[in-house]
Amino acid sequence: MRSLKHIPGLTLALCLLVMAVVWLPTASAQFASKHEFRGAWIATVLNLDWPDSRATFGIKQQKAQLTTMLDKLKEAGVNAVFFQVRSESDAMYESPYEPWSYWLTGKQGVPPSPFYDPLAFAVEEAHKRGMELHAWFNPYRAVRGSGYMNHSSHVSVRHPEWMLTFERRGQQPLILSNPGLQEVRDYIATVVGDVVRRYDIDGVHFDDYFYPYSPLIASQDIKTFNGDPRGFRNIGAWRRDNINLFVAQVADSVNTIRPSVKFGVSPFGIWKNGIPSGIVGLDAYNVIYADPTAWLEAGTVDYLVPQLYWPFGGGQDYGKLAPWWADRTREAGRHLYIGHGLYRADRATFGDNLFSTSEAPRQVRFNRAHDDISGSVFFRAKNITVFSSGGFADSLRTDLYFSLALTPPMDWKDMSAPDAPDTLTFARIGADEVALSWTAPASSMPDVRRYAVYRVRSAFPPPTAFAVDDPNNLIAVTGETSFTDSPGMISETEPLHYFVTSVSANSIESEASNVISLDIDPTGMETEQPEEFTLFQSYPNPFRNETEIRFTLRQPAQVTVRVFDSLGRVVTTLVNGTVQQPGTYRVQWDGRTASGAQPASGVYFYSLETPDFRQVKQMVLIK
Repeated sequence: MRSLKHIPGLTLALCLLVMAVVWLPTASAQFASKHEFRGAWIATVLNLDWPDSRATFGIKQQKAQLTTMLDKLKEAGVNAVFFQVRSESDAMYESPYEPWSYWLTGKQGVPPSPFYDPLAFAVEEAHKRGMELHAWFNPYRAVRGSGYMNHSSHVSVRHPEWMLTFERRGQQPLILSNPGLQEVRDYIATVVGDVVRRYDIDGVHFDDYFYPYSPLIASQDIKTFNGDPRGFRNIGAWRRDNINLFVAQVADSVNTIRPSVKFGVSPFGIWKNGIPSGIVGLDAYNVIYADPTAWLEAGTVDYLVPQLYWPFGGGQDYGKLAPWWADRTREAGRHLYIGHGLYRADRATFGDNLFSTSEAPRQVRFNRAHDDISGSVFFRAKNITVFSSGGFADSLRTDLYFSLALTPPMDWKDMSAPDAPDTLTFARIGADEVALSWTAPASSMPDVRRYAVYRVRSAFPPPTAFAVDDPNNLIAVTGETSFTDSPGMISETEPLHYFVTSVSANSIESEASNVISLDIDPTGMETEQPEEFTLFQSYPNPFRNETEIRFTLRQPAQVTVRVFDSLGRVVTTLVNGTVQQPGTYRVQWDGRTASGAQPASGVYFYSLETPDFRQVKQMVLIK
């Protein structure tokens, strides 16, 4: 901004009012948190997302399709993927217990040729991009009736006595492993534990398919109930306890093998019909016998992702269901991420029964307005990477997920910080690129999972403990030890400063690396007396609590520094007409209190004034 000096007859208040009109954010603008779960489901059953059925037998095509999908998800701001590794008691990885998936090679039990392990590949590629990968299991489904032959190693062939069969008119039967059998619970927990032990996954994830939706279970498991009721008289309560026992067993297995791995479930979006008031529809409690509130109370899950695939209003009102789930997870001290039915925003896949183009963005903004909702997960990946979905992918990239985010830390897991990266260095590539590289710490407890790269544009190297709080400074999250930035032309008046932190599995950051500063003076520090009066941009900006204001004086002067609201009213005076000597000065403004008042969120202005000079800049306070 130009100085207000030499503008005759124009009052400071009027200038500020004009600038407020230009810079004041819209009423709908929201600032993203630096920690937010931003996920997408990658469904492999029916080749919904991957691998593309047209490339089923081409290994190079499979790999290229998956890396392209991850690139596009990363570009949209997604920081975690749920990769389906077990859809029908099969495996999208080399399993000692279950056959290779039909959806990978076109024939169950046949490995890819030339051989590769899709889960190991997906983990490696996701981690390169700084993304979490949660292995997604369907726990009980054995045969969904897709018409192919099951391999001799398939659980339905080896243990037909474990199976519950549901006849369907005009279709092949649906077959599930019986949740009432301890042998089944042991077997599935073993399958899950094997993946946790052998693969570097970040989480274990179950979908909502426990007992079936349709056809409904009737008396298929009555013999099991009568043989081992465990003191229950009501078969519904017994079925729910079967699921509770299973969830607890898996949680114990995961925590024993690798405590850093997160465990979560994506339940059906309605817990009970009529709860909360006005909600109607099929419910998890009475139809598929899943009681997520019991898992929360027992502390056996780290997060829930209820499938709220409905819009605002009506009998499945998003505006009622999301806060209800938030209340439950807050009471239990666990995380809530909302599952969004993004497929409903695409006409090609959902016909005319669509979300409006504003529905999904509205839901994300609604989540952000509730502190107890820590993020979103979208079904499915292709509705971000391939289908238009009402332009939602563009909304993520250019608006909702414009600033990057780390996944939220879980305060019941390891909260210790890893060691900082060693020796950040750089090379300038032409006039507008900077190649950064650093060395991983020699050893660290906890382990380093990824790195966060920060860039600050300011006259002076920033205090790093301050700079990490501003999500606008976070420019990359990566699993590698290098990053190339393209910040545009590097200014000599507002240099660039870079630093890197190590990030643990629980998104706890280390201390910062050394700071690299790029300007005419390689250290980024002034070595001579200032040659002019200058007011610099406050840092951080936007800010939540405190911001630092810097200015330079070329000669002794009587100095006043004040903060104004958007109407030109003085909020506080930071320097009140005192005489200062030539040099560089820094003052702090605490936006939480000022003259006994609590400033509201919004645009503010600050000025540097001397008898012969005045300069004004703008800043944004976020509550």
